Amino acid sequence: MAEADQSVLVAVVYHSGYGHTAKQAEAVAEGAASASGVESRLFSVEEVDGAWEELERAEAIIFGTPTYMGGPSAPFKTFEDATSHVMMAGKWKDKIAAGFTNSGSRSGDKLATLIQLAIFAAQHGMHWVNLGLPPANHSSTGSEEDLNRLGFFLGAGAQSNVDEGPETAPPEADLATARHLGRRVALVARQFASSVTT
Repeated sequence: MAEADQSVLVAVVYHSGYGHTAKQAEAVAEGAASASGVESRLFSVEEVDGAWEELERAEAIIFGTPTYMGGPSAPFKTFEDATSHVMMAGKWKDKIAAGFTNSGSRSGDKLATLIQLAIFAAQHGMHWVNLGLPPANHSSTGSEEDLNRLGFFLGAGAQSNVDEGPETAPPEADLATARHLGRRVALVARQFASSVTT
């Protein structure tokens, strides 16, 4: 946990198959870093082996993965399985957690992935933070530019057209939603760290 004169660390651990979820992860990290007194770091699951100590130091870990075939990607699941030693030692217990996911379809069974991420966090004894936004773009006055245009509650969802690369997808509304999640988690983590250390 952070000392009174140290910044709060929010880690974003993600896998991205084609670059779209990486773009979403960058937006989450940007949102987290927008909160004063908060530092954010990105960790790809392929590179996490050298980062266990830094993840242990983090006050919050936000998990992100594309939704493939109704669940997290295989590389992300490999990362989850590799954390068994962390779970057995209770090293992430009482950290703040949240999640985000991206798929080609508007629904794409993303909720199943978010539920799996929340269960994973629960197995570690972490405190899950939801998106905290009402669903949008569900009325005649709604817009594709609305935050949470896809209507998820448990975490941040994004949709990337399958014929578009990460230079254009996911759209700005989904990236803004991701930034909102990152900032929300950062504020909760900062408040939690302050209450623990005082």
